[in-house]
Amino acid sequence: MSSIQTQRISSGPWWKYGHMWLVVGGPAVVVVASFITLYLAVTRPDPVYADAPRGVQVQPADENDPALTPAMQGRNHAASPASAKALAGTAPARQPGHP
Repeated sequence: MSSIQTQRISSGPWWKYGHMWLVVGGPAVVVVASFITLYLAVTRPDPVYADAPRGVQVQPADENDPALTPAMQGRNHAASPASAKALAGTAPARQPGHP
């Protein structure tokens, strides 16, 4: 007679393992959350936004207004191709004390 006996080990049902709940539970939570999001999107649509009431004409800003000078200079500087060419050949300045 053989001294080695084979034993049958029962692993038990899958729902008794915690790591299996992580594998199945994560996607299940995402599916439930997507249905909740779909319900909220269908039942509560966003209101339509209107910039100005009908009949009211909005005047464009005057480009000569002194309050807009910094914005106009920044816009013109960013749109200027000459400044990009001039900066392309220059190296950034080093600050004292920094290698």
